[in-house]
Amino acid sequence: MPDGSFVVAPSEEEALEKARSLSGNSQLQKEDLRAEEDCLDTWFSSWLWPMSVFGDITDSDNKDLNYYYPTNTLVTAPDILFFWVARMIIAGYRYRGERPFKDVYLTGIVRDALGRKMSKTLGNSPNPLDLIDNYGADGVRVGLMMATSAGNDLLYEEALLEQGRNFCNKIWNSFRLIKTWQVDAQHSSPEESRIAIDWFAHRLSEAVAEIDDLMEKYRISEAVTVAYKLFRDDFSAFYLEAIKPAYGAPIDGVTLEKTILFFEDLLRILHPFMPFITEELWHELRERPEGSSIMYSSYPQKIELNASLLKTVAIAREVITQVRNIRTMHNIPRQELLDIYVQEIEHSEADSLIMKLARASVQRAKSAPEGVSSASFIVGTVSYAVPIEAFIDKDAVRQKLEADLKHQEGFLMGVRKKLSNEKFVNNAPQDVVAIERKKEADALSRIETIKKQLSTL
Repeated sequence: MPDGSFVVAPSEEEALEKARSLSGNSQLQKEDLRAEEDCLDTWFSSWLWPMSVFGDITDSDNKDLNYYYPTNTLVTAPDILFFWVARMIIAGYRYRGERPFKDVYLTGIVRDALGRKMSKTLGNSPNPLDLIDNYGADGVRVGLMMATSAGNDLLYEEALLEQGRNFCNKIWNSFRLIKTWQVDAQHSSPEESRIAIDWFAHRLSEAVAEIDDLMEKYRISEAVTVAYKLFRDDFSAFYLEAIKPAYGAPIDGVTLEKTILFFEDLLRILHPFMPFITEELWHELRERPEGSSIMYSSYPQKIELNASLLKTVAIAREVITQVRNIRTMHNIPRQELLDIYVQEIEHSEADSLIMKLARASVQRAKSAPEGVSSASFIVGTVSYAVPIEAFIDKDAVRQKLEADLKHQEGFLMGVRKKLSNEKFVNNAPQDVVAIERKKEADALSRIETIKKQLSTL
């Protein structure tokens, strides 16, 4: 004000009103007031942020400041690394004698399809509230997180959010399926359910260890993807199918309780990335004490992994996939029971899973019966044969096998050409040469299998 006194107000109009009241001069005009020029600018004031929010930054007895400062991680974009981050560190050492945080996580920048940074000035930024209305808050969050690799910019497109929304729907539908099952207390757990339960406990622990490692390295999008695949592929697409009772039939109590416990663990894993749907389903799964929240629940604990079981079920899952592919290729109805002939196997404990999910019985034999047309496949280095005599067009199968044989023979020729080069064999690392020799052995095995298939036609 003209007399050197001052008022503080959010607008010129309010400042003028306060000035007239303070000075007693009702004739004051806006032109008589002057905005203070000696003030902290945005970057200068914000560099004190880690400390100033707790009051006196020089007070060594400031309990809140001593508790919260220094913190662990600052999350920011790289374009203000010097303007803000470096200055906060300088201020930390100047006023507190220590750094304000241990790590700085630099996020990528969300850009439009033209690569421009989204901004209000350009008008190229979608309204977040509209996106939440269309895809859900969790759908927007997880869709963008899965598409953003550490530190890299993200080219925004709404298809990313559709993936997030679809995942939310998958979680909700899995929950609805579980809640529809009726329990039969007298019903004992079938073999395939017992194996599936044992396997998923180890698979979940394996995923938790992987997520923990990725989060410690700030590979957040990769951690989200591991959690996404754990729920979508391992739990929803495989585990639930393995334990699901026949239509209209009840489920045993042990299997249902284990499944609910697994679902709770999955919600805990997903909660940091998808807080809303996980909190909602946490309370829908079972009765909770008043005031409880998934935020206060313990993160799933890791157990010692059964590597043999994990490998066994992984092989069985591949066998199931291959048998389903055969059904699709030859239009074989789901209700038709198929036989699988195999001599060397590593999945005998999981045969009940194959029987239920592939609708196929595993037979221990060198090959399918003589003179019977079969579809063959290889998992690892083990050959499998599925008799399909009653379902196939032999000419079409023969053409496909001959084309596959030609491809494999060409591949083998290329590998052997490399192995016949003494300079390569003598100078290349031993593990590289070993990989090529394994390729040769695998190709020979596949060629032999295909020739056997052709001979049966």
